[in-house]
Amino acid sequence: MTEPVRNESLLSRRPILDQHQELVGYELTLLAAVDAGSSGLARSRASMLVCAAYAELGIRSALGRTKAFLPVDTDFLHDDAIEALPPDGVVLELFLDAAPDARTLERCRALRERRYVLALGDYAGLDERSRPLLVMVSIVKIDIRRYDDATLRELAGPLVRLPLKLLAQGVATQEAMERCRTIGFQLFEGNYFAHPEIVSGRRLTSSQTRLMQLINLASRDADTVRIEEEFKREPALAVNLLRIVNSVGNGAVQRISSLRHAITLLGRRQLQRWLQLLLMTPFGKVPDASRSPLLQVAALRGRMMEMLIEHKHPGDHKLADQAFITGIMSMMPAALGLPMNEIFEQITLEPEIMRALSLHDGTLGKMLALIECFDDENIAGCDRLLDELPGLDRDLLNVCLMESLRWINGSEE
Repeated sequence: MTEPVRNESLLSRRPILDQHQELVGYELTLLAAVDAGSSGLARSRASMLVCAAYAELGIRSALGRTKAFLPVDTDFLHDDAIEALPPDGVVLELFLDAAPDARTLERCRALRERRYVLALGDYAGLDERSRPLLVMVSIVKIDIRRYDDATLRELAGPLVRLPLKLLAQGVATQEAMERCRTIGFQLFEGNYFAHPEIVSGRRLTSSQTRLMQLINLASRDADTVRIEEEFKREPALAVNLLRIVNSVGNGAVQRISSLRHAITLLGRRQLQRWLQLLLMTPFGKVPDASRSPLLQVAALRGRMMEMLIEHKHPGDHKLADQAFITGIMSMMPAALGLPMNEIFEQITLEPEIMRALSLHDGTLGKMLALIECFDDENIAGCDRLLDELPGLDRDLLNVCLMESLRWINGSEE
């Protein structure tokens, strides 16, 4: 990608989940790289730019165990550059405007022999375009927004008996996901997992309440002995604490003499961050943002906001810490099913963070609004907020996204 293209484009990532609601990968596209009503030539260029971004931004290492779903049209399919993509790191989504000719079919067979995974995009039923490709693709993608349930069943019915997976595109709600799963879909694309039902007065579990108490103690810099006593009341939490301390030990196993020692080794800043992530996971499990889509969004928001603050306000470590917490906390209503004002009543937060979360006020609030627009593919909103935050641009957003993914997945270039 050339510098002008990087500054003109935003990297869109649409999460793809499996039947267990674990993250499988992201469909990657570039927003505003070309005009919406572009010609076939421009569409091909868009495909090439996405693949160039994949290489230049180090997306393979950033995605860890998950895959990048990349759009490929007929022209780019025949380009030698496609073979520079790692077969084990990508899914090639075929978007063909017409029935494939013999040369295209032979190219698909050759890519399969090289162990590339092929997916068929924009499936609209058995026709001259799709029929010869069904024996070569591993995934068939259907945009569920275009069809009612009856038509969707007619489309999916003949495919569920084939050795391939159906991917539902445009899943906006949990209800829609469940309908698709009943029909036979196995993969789901969309942000539905981040929009569960919010119920005022929802009763939290005792474990969630305990975690909130620990978060408050860590944020208030309470005595280590007091924090240790809370951990002792929850053995599963204590075990996870020992695990996380060893996991950040740079490969060296820590000889831990007590829970108090573990808390000291981890540090209050890291302890608070870990507890907030743990609040979004089923109790007793170690947070794994590489598999949990909700955790991934929360951790991404936190880390991206932290990096943007470090870029704009270098040396302001307090503001950077506040930025991370703001990003994590922005996903807490989705995780707990509670409105933000009720979460404020249970978790002690600094006034600047509360204003950012409730009013998008101040530098933190504008940063959060920027990340939210980025998540929603709202280009106009991103540009407006970038104008209000001098020193930041689209290229920096893309780079911060990749660096944050790399941080979450614990991978290096």
